[in-house]
Amino acid sequence: MANLVTAGIDASKDHLDVAARPGGAFRVPNDPDGVADLVARLQAVRASLVVLEATGGYEAAALAALLAAGVPAAVVNPRRVRQFASGIGQHAKTDPIDAAVLAHFAAVACPPPAAPPDGDRVEPATLPDRRRQLLGMRVAEGNRLRPGLPAAIREGIEAHVARLDGQVEAIDKQVAAAVRRSPAWRERDRLLRSIQGVGPVVSHTLLADLPEPGTRPPGKLAGLAGLAPFAADSGRKRGERHIRGGRREVRRALDMAGLAVARVPGPLRDFAQRLKAKGKASKVVLIAVARKLLVIAHAVIRDGRAWDPKMAPAA
Repeated sequence: MANLVTAGIDASKDHLDVAARPGGAFRVPNDPDGVADLVARLQAVRASLVVLEATGGYEAAALAALLAAGVPAAVVNPRRVRQFASGIGQHAKTDPIDAAVLAHFAAVACPPPAAPPDGDRVEPATLPDRRRQLLGMRVAEGNRLRPGLPAAIREGIEAHVARLDGQVEAIDKQVAAAVRRSPAWRERDRLLRSIQGVGPVVSHTLLADLPEPGTRPPGKLAGLAGLAPFAADSGRKRGERHIRGGRREVRRALDMAGLAVARVPGPLRDFAQRLKAKGKASKVVLIAVARKLLVIAHAVIRDGRAWDPKMAPAA
């Protein structure tokens, strides 16, 4: 990206530290006025790519505003950026330094920009996060139910679990209603749920957390979902391949679908059984089935056609 301006943004709860290459550095508040100022400044320098780290949501407002304004922006895994910083000898870590490293990373790695915001995505994309939080709380409460608890404590825990179950059910209904209101989401949901093993939870997770199927090649999608094996070779040694990174919730959903589909008659179970017959470990089989499901999801969305068992290629 020679002669083009790249920028990095280190996002925190209160501030956005920004660095541009070439250009300068500045800080704005992480609030609506600050984000508006950020967008105006980056538009003024004609930033060709802006990179932010995934920080658990502190980067969300800036990312949405940049994309809405037509400024290409990408969100990357913080570990990847930290490894890059170590590789260039930058071991110090402050917010302005992190922003400068992100701008350098943008110029060297050129990560693909995120998709422009879709107004129909806002509500459905936030609800699955809350559903996962509630399920986590439910598991924690369930683990506290052990023999010997006083009756009053047991009753309180059971009542809390029941309330959490009710909230999860309510969110499921809200997500389903939000999907029905959006023609684009409704069609993608129909296509995804035509795939054997993909139910409403898996479909809604893919809709909210992985909008790229149909627009990115399968290999890139596998990397985004954490289902791409990485080599570990050195000289004559051929190391075992491992998967890592990616969007944890997407991989978890595809793993769940893979477990389900490998148990029912169909081409995907046949695929799993062929891998087992070759001596593949159960974990390897599950990853392969999950990746196959992702490839099928990409195909049905790309082509706009419901799944046909013949679309599951033999391997």
